[in-house]
Amino acid sequence: MATIGFIGLGIMGAHMARNLLKGGHTLFVNGAYPVPDDLRATTTVVADSTAVAQAADIVIVMVPDTPDVENVLFADDGVAKGLTKGKLVIDMSSISPLDTQAFAKKINALGCDYLDAPVSGGEVGAREATLTIMVGGPQKSFDAAKPLFDLMGKNISLIGDNGAGQTCKVANQIIVALNIEAVAEALLFAARSGADPERVRRALMGGFASSRILEVHGERMTKRTFNPGFRIELHQKDLNLALDGARKLGIALPHTASAQQLFSVCAANGGKAWDHSAMIRALELMGNFEIAQAPQEAKAA
Repeated sequence: MATIGFIGLGIMGAHMARNLLKGGHTLFVNGAYPVPDDLRATTTVVADSTAVAQAADIVIVMVPDTPDVENVLFADDGVAKGLTKGKLVIDMSSISPLDTQAFAKKINALGCDYLDAPVSGGEVGAREATLTIMVGGPQKSFDAAKPLFDLMGKNISLIGDNGAGQTCKVANQIIVALNIEAVAEALLFAARSGADPERVRRALMGGFASSRILEVHGERMTKRTFNPGFRIELHQKDLNLALDGARKLGIALPHTASAQQLFSVCAANGGKAWDHSAMIRALELMGNFEIAQAPQEAKAA
């Protein structure tokens, strides 16, 4: 069994830590961050990220954004100060691929290996250990970490060198955002035309338009359950990485830009903490029509 340091016990990180505990591993966590009561009782809580790195052979980081990862790793009380040669750092946050490469070089210079291993699947995937995990880094480090990844996810892939995992995650977030936009537009069109959007959603699940987004987020749209999940502000962060990368690469991502603008409409109307399925709220505001206004099966029952 491994001795693991886990930093970042948020909506997804807490579930991931619980699944590692179920696998029989020992966890050390940073008490400077919020620790859920059940994890406080089943892990060892230490003072800071340096202490986490000192105690653990493998350190996992799961925090919101690039500056958060940099702070966790390289602040005065950060992970780097507690590392000794041969340890492994795994960043499972979703952050900048270019900054990831720089972070990996700094950790490598300390005689330690580094994996970037961002995840997809949201809170449900984290809780049920069905996350997709996209990994960048050395094969030997991936092989060492694979048993841990197996406890947290189902679809686990080594994409390439450091930064490749983050690049794959950005690509994932482009696809997810555009699928949310497509589902939202389709359900709004159906509802405004007078059809029951939930019946439309279920009918479409049996055809070529079927998707995980239509299944899960389409239902969120019709049931108006916009508690996160995955917050709009975090998806905005990921699309900013895509659009910034596109500018540097000299390519156009026009539909990614439109999805980002719809998220911005939500954020401007108090929705930055809504689930990203609430993108439909932006389209509803623009069309002055909520899909809940359409005839629905629940109302007819």
